[in-house]
Amino acid sequence: MANAKLTALRSVELGVPDVAADTKFYTGLWGLAQVAEREGTVYLRGTGESHHLIALHPRPAAEVLGITFTAGSKDDVEALHAAVKAAGVASLTAPEPIAEPGGGYGFAFKDPEGRNLRVVAGDARHTDATRTADRPERLSHVVLNSADVPRSTRFYTEVLGFRLSDRTRIMDFIRCNRDHHNVAFARGEAATLHHIAFLMTDLDSVMRGAGRLKDNGWPIAWGVGRHGPGNNVFAYFVGPSEVTIEYTAEVEQVGDDYVVHGPEYWKWPPGRMDQWGIATPPTEQMHVAQQKVGFSASL
Repeated sequence: MANAKLTALRSVELGVPDVAADTKFYTGLWGLAQVAEREGTVYLRGTGESHHLIALHPRPAAEVLGITFTAGSKDDVEALHAAVKAAGVASLTAPEPIAEPGGGYGFAFKDPEGRNLRVVAGDARHTDATRTADRPERLSHVVLNSADVPRSTRFYTEVLGFRLSDRTRIMDFIRCNRDHHNVAFARGEAATLHHIAFLMTDLDSVMRGAGRLKDNGWPIAWGVGRHGPGNNVFAYFVGPSEVTIEYTAEVEQVGDDYVVHGPEYWKWPPGRMDQWGIATPPTEQMHVAQQKVGFSASL
């Protein structure tokens, strides 16, 4: 993507009431691996090069402590910091070395709806990156509920350099690389977490991963199906601490010439929930979970 300073969604930092239980799920069933532990916080990687995809911090209740994006260079970090400062963001730290596993150089800030974000460059990369069937490679995207979707989309595109990919009646989809979307904003009542999506190698891996979870008592909350915007395959689950998580694959790759489609384009026949038309509606448990995990008040 031309002139993009952010290059990827790296990780989501979660506060959870039972780190040990969540770690057991994500390593034993979901397919991640523990890469570090410090002061009670566990860092979990996929099979790709990112140092970690999820960090589990001990907290009394589930909450999102932050979302980390990767920048291309230290200079890009500085430029993004200047852009965020110029936008009048009050909750903003100075760029500095990151003192946690993975390291790097970056800064943290709150977006206009109070979400904790961080931009990092030069963090540790795994040299044994690979694509392994049935295991997540990296994060694909994060979907965030928003009480003001146009405002959030405007900030992320005008200040952080994302591009709008598509807009439906329910969501705005934005990107910082060739993936159709790295972030989406869902129309809601508050700035909470909708879900976190993990990229699998292919459709077969999504199906096998979903089967593994079903075999171990974790029913599919929505799917398996194929989305419209992004064209990606999906299977959703309500994971530990009531965090909604998704296996996905085959995300559409787009370039600077991609044509944005609006709500009139993204319509299904009555009763259909996806391109294939075979997915049953999301469970009520998932609907509830997709609204309740908020962002930490601390930066």
